[in-house]
Amino acid sequence: MLRASSIRYRGTSNMTHRQLLASWLLIATAIAPTQAAVTDAALDVATAAVMPQVISWRRDFHQNPELSNREFRTSKIVAEQLRQMGIEVQTGIAHTGVVGILRGGKPGPTIALRSDMDALPVTEQGDLPFKSTATSEYRGEKVGVMHACGHDGHMAILLGAAKVLAGMRNELPGTVMFIFQPAEEGAPDGERGGASLMLDEGLFAASKPDAVFGLHLWSAMNTGAIGYREGSLMAASDRFKLVVKGRQTHGSRPWGGVDPIVTASQIVLALQTIVSRQVNITEYPAVVSVGAIKGGIRNNIIPESVEMVGTFRTFDPAVREQVVESIKRISSQTAAAAGATAEFELGGDPNPVVVNDAALTAKVVASLQRAAGRDNVGVMPFVTGSEDFAYYGQKVPAFFYMVGVTPPGKNAAAAPSNHSPLFFMDEGALPVAVRTILGAAVDYLQGAPPN
Repeated sequence: MLRASSIRYRGTSNMTHRQLLASWLLIATAIAPTQAAVTDAALDVATAAVMPQVISWRRDFHQNPELSNREFRTSKIVAEQLRQMGIEVQTGIAHTGVVGILRGGKPGPTIALRSDMDALPVTEQGDLPFKSTATSEYRGEKVGVMHACGHDGHMAILLGAAKVLAGMRNELPGTVMFIFQPAEEGAPDGERGGASLMLDEGLFAASKPDAVFGLHLWSAMNTGAIGYREGSLMAASDRFKLVVKGRQTHGSRPWGGVDPIVTASQIVLALQTIVSRQVNITEYPAVVSVGAIKGGIRNNIIPESVEMVGTFRTFDPAVREQVVESIKRISSQTAAAAGATAEFELGGDPNPVVVNDAALTAKVVASLQRAAGRDNVGVMPFVTGSEDFAYYGQKVPAFFYMVGVTPPGKNAAAAPSNHSPLFFMDEGALPVAVRTILGAAVDYLQGAPPN
């Protein structure tokens, strides 16, 4: 057995025994075998192997959809699958949320990967063998329920990524947090839910990630295509309500009152000048839409009031404030000109802008290009849809991207959009989605792609 005191090297006679021991340990460490890094080739093989299970999960979730804050069966299955992978599981956050924690075999950073879980009050009109026939109650009405936005695929993709990474845990540095989030589509009236509630209930309290990643399946692009954008990607969304109050009168004597229906109609038209004449759309786009008008009950009675509800979408805080003030001014002054009043109210818990961190985007794009092919990854236009993934990006650097799901050869621009009862996901997009999220995660954890 070698002892440090017996080691003698030419030119080291002046070194102390402690210095000699340190030198010997340094040499031993340098020549010792190290755990291999996870390679692209290994991820390719693992992705192919997990795909049958990913497709099975997706079809089961699709056939058994659940509305926001009601994802009871869904969250139970997610938690069970994560536990079978040997992943630590926390349930019950933000009502039905599930969080899995995978600790790698080597020290390193912490990242979060996120999927949403909820379906929509939409009756499926497609013809799939695993078509949803589920029904539920939404705002007091019986409705069909459908995964019309791809969340069934999102869950299957993240479970597939979790299974791959769990099988590589000894080679992985750092920690991966898998977030399965309820109520991305918005909590029911009178409830809270989604990303903001998960964060308020301590999602990042015990272990704050260094970065968070997410993806969205997108019918406006073909299978194989990946879209991203540095900075603002998806719009902030706000809800608003306007109550126009006039004075009730008989329909045969409109001069005997103040007609809120005509006034509301004038307000709807005037609101369109916000985008066309007031916002500088060369810097950021904006949208103002009235989605519902309710007033009156008989053909010959001019009602007392009319209620309008709508949404507006913006990409910049200053533009948002401009739009709010414009809606207030236009509605109140248009109403005043008719002798009526207009009360404006903003809806609660709006979604912020989804912002892709510039430095993180620069790193991840290379990972996406290696995983999906350089020619398949491109910068996309602003998306006026919204996503509560934005809340995570307010806490840590975030990156969110789109994965095309319209079959090759079909015109993606004309495909049924997300939220359509005819929304269709080409399952050929699932391997691309799994492989890209794995590439982004592993590259970040390892610091650089392995040779």
